[in-house]
Amino acid sequence: MTARPEVGGTARACDGGIARAFAFLGKRWNGVLLATLANGPAGFAELTRALPGISESVLSDRLGELARVGLVSRTVREGPPLGVSYQLTERGAALVPALDALARWAHENLPVEPAGRPGC
Repeated sequence: MTARPEVGGTARACDGGIARAFAFLGKRWNGVLLATLANGPAGFAELTRALPGISESVLSDRLGELARVGLVSRTVREGPPLGVSYQLTERGAALVPALDALARWAHENLPVEPAGRPGC
């Protein structure tokens, strides 16, 4: 692979932080789950209904991943009936302004997905 020529005398480089952010938030459902939880705590069944097209196993995996990195907390509610609630942590809530800005940009600049395609 050859090196890219410099533009305007400055070599261009990938921003490692933005690459990590998009690798994580761009993973199917992660960003959408965080934006959904920005509206407040939700139970597993409520999240399943809010995100048409997500399987329960994928939802469980994504929630676990978001909890492991400290963006979502999981709270067990004593029953009966026993329940689990998920909500954004302070770190997760810090992403809400960026997610809101991305949503505004998408509404203004991207076409709406055709019917029958996964989405909200």
